[in-house]
Amino acid sequence: MKKMILMVLATLIVAVPAVQAQKVNKEALLAKIAKCEADSKNPKKATKAATWLNLGKAYYDAAIAPTANIFPKMAANTIAPLLGEPSSKGTAKVSTNSYDTWEYPYITIFLKNNMIVAWKINEEVAKDAMAKAIAAYKKAYELDPKSAEKVKAGLTMICDYCKQGGDMLFPTGNYVDAANTYILAYEAQLCPAYGTSEPMLLYFAGYHLTVDGGKNPASFAKGVEVLNKALDLNYVDKEGDIYYYLYHCYYGQKAQDPANLQKAKATLETGIKKFPKNENILDGLINLYTTEKDMGDPANLISMIDEAIKNNPKNTDLWFGRGRTFYKLNNIDESIASFAKVVELKPEMFEGNYYLGLFYTIKGDNMNKALNDIPNNSMAAYEEGLKKVNAVYMQAVPYMEKAHQLQPKHLDAVNLLKQLSFRLRDEAGMMEKYNKYNELYNQLKK
Repeated sequence: MKKMILMVLATLIVAVPAVQAQKVNKEALLAKIAKCEADSKNPKKATKAATWLNLGKAYYDAAIAPTANIFPKMAANTIAPLLGEPSSKGTAKVSTNSYDTWEYPYITIFLKNNMIVAWKINEEVAKDAMAKAIAAYKKAYELDPKSAEKVKAGLTMICDYCKQGGDMLFPTGNYVDAANTYILAYEAQLCPAYGTSEPMLLYFAGYHLTVDGGKNPASFAKGVEVLNKALDLNYVDKEGDIYYYLYHCYYGQKAQDPANLQKAKATLETGIKKFPKNENILDGLINLYTTEKDMGDPANLISMIDEAIKNNPKNTDLWFGRGRTFYKLNNIDESIASFAKVVELKPEMFEGNYYLGLFYTIKGDNMNKALNDIPNNSMAAYEEGLKKVNAVYMQAVPYMEKAHQLQPKHLDAVNLLKQLSFRLRDEAGMMEKYNKYNELYNQLKK
C-alpha cells in the first residue's frame, strides 16, 4: 500500500511540471498546414472536397491555438495550470478602465476582479490563418456542394470564434483588430453552405472603426465602407446609432474632401427622420448647423421634423424629437408644446410625462433667474413675478407625479418632485408632499 501511494505521489510530482510547461505546439501545427497545403497542390487530391476541409481545419487549429484553453470570465487561479505561469504580470489602463495583465508568448490576458475579461494575440502561429481557413472551406463547397454540412460546421466554428475574438479585443483598445475580426466572422457566413449571414457584424466592425478613428483617421474611411455595406443590406440597429457612427466617419474625413461634410449631414438627416428620438443624431445635427458653414439654418431641422409630423401626426417619436430639438435651440415653450402632444397621444408613457414636467421646471428656473436679475426691482413687482414663476413650477408637478406613478423607483423623478414641492412649500399641501418625497428619495438613494 505504501509503495502504491509513493508511486501515485511520484506520478503527480512528474505531472505538475508537464502541465506548467504546456505550450503552443507551433511546429506540429505548421507541419500539419504544410502537409495539407501540399495535398491541395496535388493534381489528384486538389479536386476533392476532403482535401480542402482538412486544410481549413488545419488553419483553424493554428488560428485558435493561442487561446485554445481559455474563455471569457475564466477564474485567474485556473489559468496557470493550463497555460503555465506568465512571463510577466502587470497592469494596463484602457480609456477609463484598469486591468491586470498576464503576458504569455502568444497572448496577453486582461483580468478584472480575478477573471478574464479580454485578451489579445501577440503572435500568430500562421499568418492570416483564419482568412485562409475560410477560403479553404469555401473551396471545399465549391468543389462539392454535398460537403455543405461539413463546410457549415467548420465555418460556424470560425464565426463563433471570431465573434468572441472581437468581443475580447474591444476592452484592450485594439479596435482595428476587433473590427477585422468581426469582418472575418461575417465573411465566414457568406458561403452558401453557411446559410443566413448577419450584417450586424458589419455594424459592430463599423462601430469599432469609428472609435479608432479618433486616433487613426484612416479608420474612418474603412468605417464608411462597412457601415454603408450594412445599410445596403438593410441592417439598422434598433436605436438607429448606425447613422450616428456613419456621420462621424464622414465628418472625420472633412479635411480630405469637403464633400464628406455634406454626406455627414445627409446621413444624420436620414437618421433623424427614422429615429427622431435618437439624441446622438440630434446632437450631431445641432453641431453641424451651429458650427459648420453652409449647413443651413437650424430651423430647417424643425421644418424637416414638422413635415414628417404632417404626414404622421400621431407619431409620438416625432413629437418627442421635436421637443428635444427645440430644447437644444433654447425654445422651451415649443419643447413644452411638443411634449404636451406626446402626453396627449400616450398618457401612460413615462418619458413623455417626465420630460414635460422637466421642461416646465426648466422654464420656471429660467423665469426665476430672469426675475432675480432685474435691477432695483420693487418688492411688489418681485412678489408678482414670483407668483408667475411658481405657477409654472406648479404646472410641472402633476406630470412629474404621473411619471413617478409609472416608475416609482426612478430617482431623478423623485428628486425633482422633492425640489418642486420644497420650492412650492407655501402652497396648500406642498409641505406634506415635500416630506413624502424627501423621505422616499433618501430611501431610494441607499
